[in-house]
Amino acid sequence: MRILVVGGSGLIGAHVVDVLRERGHATTTVARTAHPGVDHLLDVGSASIEELRPLLAGHDGVVYATRTDEQKPLPKPIYPEFRRDNVEPVVRLFTAARLEGLTRGVVMGSYYTYFDRLHPQWRLAERHTYIRCRLEQAREGRVAAGPDLPVAVLELPFVFGRAGDRLPNWAGPLDRWARSRTPLVAPTGGSAAASARSVAEVAAAALEQASSADIPVADENLTWADMIARIADAVGRRRRVARLPAGAAKAALRLGGALQATARKESGVNPSYLADLLLAELFIEPTTGRPLDPALRETFARQA
Repeated sequence: MRILVVGGSGLIGAHVVDVLRERGHATTTVARTAHPGVDHLLDVGSASIEELRPLLAGHDGVVYATRTDEQKPLPKPIYPEFRRDNVEPVVRLFTAARLEGLTRGVVMGSYYTYFDRLHPQWRLAERHTYIRCRLEQAREGRVAAGPDLPVAVLELPFVFGRAGDRLPNWAGPLDRWARSRTPLVAPTGGSAAASARSVAEVAAAALEQASSADIPVADENLTWADMIARIADAVGRRRRVARLPAGAAKAALRLGGALQATARKESGVNPSYLADLLLAELFIEPTTGRPLDPALRETFARQA
């Protein structure tokens, strides 16, 4: 196959390119910024259908691997901006892909859509703009693709790993915290996690199978305490992780929500309701059987 990877300069996109090439497929990469290995520079977030069609021509499939910072506070109302960043580019991309006759696609989504299906009583789309837009992204992207272009949505948890100098956007703060003298604390609850390599392998399989499924991806499930302890171990500073009382976590997040409201700002994941997610076990049945420790060490390794 010949696959166009949108966001090919990012952590996940770079691994997707590597895995596809290892499996004998050809790839073309497009990104907003110049980086070794990027074939085309284009901001797909603002590109028109007419601009996208020449990029897609001659390809069998397309992978959408860009992301938005769901935690960054923005002036209210944030829904129009989140929709512009998350939904509309996917609709235009898959409209163009359908017009060019592509036969398969993958969107890198969020595991919050999995938990929205699993726990409708949590009202995630109603409470969190980011999750609402992720649901709209999957639904409207598939409508734009039409019946002859199946689109798989990979529902991703925390993703660890490295691709050159590309790291998860939250790795820096966690690295500094783990290396500091600041006490390490964690609330109850936890999250699924996966390596970027595992995500890429699942994406490649979905393309080869022309899958149209929602696919939750996980290597392991970690409590927050276990995750933080393993990050500290990865940076070479094995330390005890103290338990943060649930009441303290809820109070801090409610305060954050109140401060945002006072400043007339919002973030994609509403801190007023974030405790409901933070203190839950956001676990997924592991899909790969791969241990996470190598990706953890890779993420937090010191670079020369």
